[in-house]
Amino acid sequence: MKTFAALTLPVLLAASLAGCVTANPDVISPYQAQRMSTVLDATVLSVRPVVVDGQQSGGGAMAGGVVGAVAGSNVGGYRDGAVASVIGMVAGAMIGNAIERNSTKENAVEIIVQLRNGERRAIIQGVGAEAPLTAGDPVILVSSAGRTVVRRAPVAPQPAPEPARS
Repeated sequence: MKTFAALTLPVLLAASLAGCVTANPDVISPYQAQRMSTVLDATVLSVRPVVVDGQQSGGGAMAGGVVGAVAGSNVGGYRDGAVASVIGMVAGAMIGNAIERNSTKENAVEIIVQLRNGERRAIIQGVGAEAPLTAGDPVILVSSAGRTVVRRAPVAPQPAPEPARS
């Protein structure tokens, strides 16, 4: 029975975290691939760090509850094991829920931008691989499938100088 609990914990924790959603701008869903996006030019007004709170899907609590119940059932005799199993289930569910919530937290930034037409927008997105944005940076807002990502504005290539005519 102890082997079952030792093998079950990693499997259940991995399964509970499999459905995690990310706010990272470098990660897209399959639904967003090969779809046209709307692009707006803007300027960054401010950037501040925030934390996207972790998810509580119930998977972590369920996994922890099962593991806690199995572990508690191995304590003492029949009556003691039943009581310990219930206590283990409750404690395991609380611990599993906390693990799920903490492991799905994500560092992010709130970016306030001003569009070319003067309107302002606030977007919260995870910290990606791109260098951090600062006030005054020219950016583009890329919107697709209900999701908007702020990216540094691409620099237009300069035309090659024409050769001098003699």
